[in-house]
Amino acid sequence: MNTPDLPADLEIAVLIPCYNEEAAIGDVVHNFKSALPTATIYVYDNNSSDRTIDVAREAGAVVRNESLQGKGNVVRRMFADIDADVFVMTDGDNTYDAGSAPGMIAKLLNESLDLVNGKRVHKATEAYRPGHQFGNALLTSLVATIFGKRFDDMLSGLKVFSRRYVKSFPSLSSGFEIETELTVHALELRMPVAEMETPYGARPEGSESKLSTYSDGFRILKTIANLIKEERPLQFFLALFGLCAIASIGLAIPLVLTYLEIGAVPRMPTAVLVTGMMLLAFLFLACGLILDTVTRGRQEFKRLQYLSVNQKRA
Repeated sequence: MNTPDLPADLEIAVLIPCYNEEAAIGDVVHNFKSALPTATIYVYDNNSSDRTIDVAREAGAVVRNESLQGKGNVVRRMFADIDADVFVMTDGDNTYDAGSAPGMIAKLLNESLDLVNGKRVHKATEAYRPGHQFGNALLTSLVATIFGKRFDDMLSGLKVFSRRYVKSFPSLSSGFEIETELTVHALELRMPVAEMETPYGARPEGSESKLSTYSDGFRILKTIANLIKEERPLQFFLALFGLCAIASIGLAIPLVLTYLEIGAVPRMPTAVLVTGMMLLAFLFLACGLILDTVTRGRQEFKRLQYLSVNQKRA
């Protein structure tokens, strides 16, 4: 594959969040230094108990620390600390192909994009386990249904960002759910984005995954639910309105039929419950309408903040 020519004055920052990656981080740094000779490689250590820091520094990376545990906390710190024209983010486990980075950067610049996502292509089952594939496909489809389909591999750890994206990203997540938040930020502001295939390999011997399939999956689902509430409040509260209204009507039908038959309401507690549920339903509807107006104003502010960031183009 031919390596594209990138502008000589382009400032590229490679961001690598790390936790106990002694076995892999040296190769990751070497590979990205080879693929992007002019880039500055930053390794942010997240309380590693092995020699990750020493190995990364020996390989030529700029090593910094983030004491708050979790990938989301590390990403927030990296985005705040570092300034560049283009940001490449990858994992420290040596599963992503550094040789794909120049092509992704070229695509970002040539097409005036804000995010290029690396879609993983694997050959070995141990590199990308079926359970993880299913979870990724499920979560990606859920986000696509709600926020729009722009990506096929939302949870990929290899991404290239513009400066405008990075400096407008209001990171809130603390753990692996950060990948979901990164995706939704681009979809919400309707940024120009793209996806490129990139080889994905198995971890080297001695390196262990920090991803917990079930607990991290539930945390991502929780993040998606919170994002729906925050970014799509009308739809969120309309769903609650519908559930309460349907339940209330379902309970009310027998009461109405009994009243028509005998002229009285013998089950008064049920009647009170029906009334309360219907009132709650309309409270949900009112909340949705009010918060939808608030959200529109917040999105306009985020869009203005995004547009205010100076951006280098090819």
